[in-house]
Amino acid sequence: MELRHLLYFKTVAEELHFRKAASKLHISQPPLSRQIKELEEELGVVLFNRSNKQVSLTPAGQFFKKEIDQIFSQLEESKNLLKQIHGAITTQLRIGYISSTYQAHLVNILKKLHTELPFTKTRLYEVPTVKQIKALEEGKLDVGIMRAPVSSEKLKTITLFQDPFTVVFRQNSIELPGQEAVSQYLKHQPFIFFNQDYAPDYYRKLVEICQRLGFYPDVVHEANNIHSILQLVESGLGVSIVPASVKAQCTSLKLSFYDLNYLPITTEVVLAYKPSSSNQAVEWFIQQYTAKYKQA
Repeated sequence: MELRHLLYFKTVAEELHFRKAASKLHISQPPLSRQIKELEEELGVVLFNRSNKQVSLTPAGQFFKKEIDQIFSQLEESKNLLKQIHGAITTQLRIGYISSTYQAHLVNILKKLHTELPFTKTRLYEVPTVKQIKALEEGKLDVGIMRAPVSSEKLKTITLFQDPFTVVFRQNSIELPGQEAVSQYLKHQPFIFFNQDYAPDYYRKLVEICQRLGFYPDVVHEANNIHSILQLVESGLGVSIVPASVKAQCTSLKLSFYDLNYLPITTEVVLAYKPSSSNQAVEWFIQQYTAKYKQA
């Protein structure tokens, strides 16, 4: 069994179509079919159910695909680590973050980093939580600042803080004297949320808040960036529900807020990293970045 056999299997398992898989691998279909057959004979199991109309994985094939995915993920991580070792004279620190986390603290830490670790180059990537988790697992990011949950056995997380929610309106659009008035007003308003595919857990939490307030939100606009959402609200296109910490990011915008502290719903902001991929720069950053929250 060679690595190419595993690549052939992985591609067919993803495409579930021999002709499409062969095209993706830049080989013809007959050799691909023959290689898969040889792999099945070597393993002593049938990996694919084949018919004229479709190809599907057998139970053995489904199990094997999970194993192969892990192997290729490990290979990708090893490649990235080798690149780091090759360029070890200058350390690279790759930081992922989400747009809704307060960035002034991150800027202060990076200034300090430049002084204390001058040979460290930083790379910043605004990436949603789901993609950050995958990038951390594969060694494409060194540390990530995101919102829980973080569903990965490979990563370690450190809680930074619990962030309550607040309703954001166009400034002076309405006066809301109490909880009941808020619910009645919001029930008839168009909402602007994060894209559901971009941040699925976050989206579900926003819907839950609305349901606790007694209605289901009419989401008419979706965006992938907190600043875009706030600008849409300022333009009068709707209202939104955002983490309370966001208020510190938008002092120049004409917005009003109504805190929802009375609801038992918060979002947990965490720092995540892969212990096996840690180095001096990563350890320094984690210690410095989390120190502020440990003191709070």
